[in-house]
Amino acid sequence: MKLRIINLLLLLSVFSGCSSRYYSENDYPSILKIDSHIHINSDKGYFEEAALADNFALITLGVDHGDSASVSRQQENAVLSSQKFPGRVFYGPTFFFDTVGWGTPEWSRKVISSLEKDLSQGGITVKIWKNIGMTVRDRSGKFIMADDPALDPVYEYIQGRGLPVTGHLGEPRNCWLPLDQMTVSSDSSYFAENPQYHMFLHPEYPSYEDQINARDNMLAKHPGLAFIGCHLGSLEWNVDSLAKRLDRFPNMAVDMSARICHLQYQSAKDRKKVRDFCIKYQDRLLYGTDTGDSGRSDPEQFRKRMHETWLDDWKYFATDKEMTSDKFRGTFTGLKLPKEVINKIYNENAIKWYKLKVK
Repeated sequence: MKLRIINLLLLLSVFSGCSSRYYSENDYPSILKIDSHIHINSDKGYFEEAALADNFALITLGVDHGDSASVSRQQENAVLSSQKFPGRVFYGPTFFFDTVGWGTPEWSRKVISSLEKDLSQGGITVKIWKNIGMTVRDRSGKFIMADDPALDPVYEYIQGRGLPVTGHLGEPRNCWLPLDQMTVSSDSSYFAENPQYHMFLHPEYPSYEDQINARDNMLAKHPGLAFIGCHLGSLEWNVDSLAKRLDRFPNMAVDMSARICHLQYQSAKDRKKVRDFCIKYQDRLLYGTDTGDSGRSDPEQFRKRMHETWLDDWKYFATDKEMTSDKFRGTFTGLKLPKEVINKIYNENAIKWYKLKVK
């Protein structure tokens, strides 16, 4: 009888130990989470309220769409939000890429002066966007790439401030494919609505390989620069290719914003590979959604949509439930990552790479 009781206790301890290694869906509300890539384009507070309700902190990032007034408005909203919600909202400014004087010391001094002002209000990073490599050109009509020497003083300034660069450089590889050959509908719908960025239609523009090589060359030139590659570093299509870059560049991390569906797509084919990747590179992955709020949505509907998005992603990373996606056909199984990996992806990595003081 005693032996039976001992065996029963041992079994209970084993099962208890196994369950304590993992979170469940029910743990979602109690864990601090950070959405490390969002866009607050309003002063109404809808995004911030949704985040507080779901125990999220936010990092809002600027985007240079080629409109200096838009860049200024984004900065104003970001600063206002970070002041209203200290320790819960953080921001990273961008700069307007004016090509007047491009390539001269005066150009870089002007950009650095602008960044000095914007960062002095509490900025945690500088965001650079895909217009570098896909839109802006020099006087001869040549595309300006991320590794252009004229950008070196800007990178050096950011590194000297002890801040990372957050870079959306390049696009998903689907961008260079016809719409009907793209692997996920989020890409095909985006490029259908934004043909100016659908590179399949613009073969004269820099290729996918050109984009990735320019980014890699920039990182090789600045090995001390901390770099967070947006959207899985535009290597979303293959975790093996991303792993090679993370191995090559120890100061590089990536956020998952708007590309989790690509991990899920790969999971449907080889769950173990994706899971092993997340565990091996657990210190280099940051959760994010790339969601924006212009203040024009119904606040309750916006909160509901964000809750559903955040919770669905949590299920994928934290549980082993069988799931489907509205972005591609087929089923996949959640990764059920250990607690320590979830903690890093959802908060510890953002705190470390961005040096956040979360309240």
